[in-house]
Amino acid sequence: MKNKSLVAFLLLSLAFTACKNDKLAPVQPNAVKPTIVTEALPHDTDDPSIWINPTDASKSIIVGTDKDTDGGLYAFDLNGKILKKSIPLKRPNNVDIAYGLIIDGKKVDVAVTTEREENKIRIFSLPDLEPIDNGGIPVFDGEAQRDPMGVALYTRPSDGKIFAIVGRKTGPSGSYLWQYELSGNGKFAAAKVVRKFGTYSGKKEIEAIAVDNELGFVYYCDEQAGIRKYKADPALNDNKELAFFGQKDFKADHEGIAIYKKTDSTGYILVSNQQANSFMVYPREGAKGNPNNHPLLAEVPTSTIECDGADVTSVNLGGQYKNGLFVAMSNGMTFHYYAWDLIQKRIDEAKK
Repeated sequence: MKNKSLVAFLLLSLAFTACKNDKLAPVQPNAVKPTIVTEALPHDTDDPSIWINPTDASKSIIVGTDKDTDGGLYAFDLNGKILKKSIPLKRPNNVDIAYGLIIDGKKVDVAVTTEREENKIRIFSLPDLEPIDNGGIPVFDGEAQRDPMGVALYTRPSDGKIFAIVGRKTGPSGSYLWQYELSGNGKFAAAKVVRKFGTYSGKKEIEAIAVDNELGFVYYCDEQAGIRKYKADPALNDNKELAFFGQKDFKADHEGIAIYKKTDSTGYILVSNQQANSFMVYPREGAKGNPNNHPLLAEVPTSTIECDGADVTSVNLGGQYKNGLFVAMSNGMTFHYYAWDLIQKRIDEAKK
């Protein structure tokens, strides 16, 4: 009962705050209610990522950013309790997770975040959330426009190499995103740029990025324009845009992207319709025999307000999360957890 009472109180508080501000829409009356709301962070939550514990999935953690000059990465358990804070970071923005980066001859799971005020990416080992980057890795070297924001990690199935795809506050169309190959340099992580790509409309910014490892695609939100799709493997030397969808589905900003994998090739792409407090759902596998045709399947209203970032897994985490967990950032300095079944129910209802 305590958890349910806390959730209800936080939802009412967030809805009241939103109604007081003309720029923020209230939570929709039919919004999906969260299974758990995390403990609040000190400053400003922005983006979460899920780390799956390889020996006991019920002990998996959520790593989320606290976006401030005195911010950091925070680890939460599946009950929304704070487990640990990283070293202080200067405005960490987005975060993503990958498994098995080779450091000093050993496989290390990593969380990578952008540190905006330092123009760096930072790399932390998991689950201990300790820095392994020797103070950080500069990005967009030599550019007038740096200010890194979004980041997503691609693990190439053929050889297990890990790449970070990094976005920024603004940049030139055609080379807005830079892709870095991650590696070990002694006891520390290192990175080298291997690709520059990405069309940009110029309307706002590119922050939300997500990678589908199995199918080999990268998706990113060109805010207030649409969702763009490219091949993820830099070795293909293919910077052709494959799809540009969701152009007319959003109230304003296209934000956080999460990919739910039902099988190796099917599932959903969920994108935050930020100012509507909902998520737009598209078929991961495409439609009508075209893998690059992503029509809108459903709009799912959620309890989150002004959601910037989200992540999802279909792995059985135990308890209420037997079919997976969807986690999304919300104003109010929290992250909201949803048992996947709650989201799937709304998608199924929209298909009827």
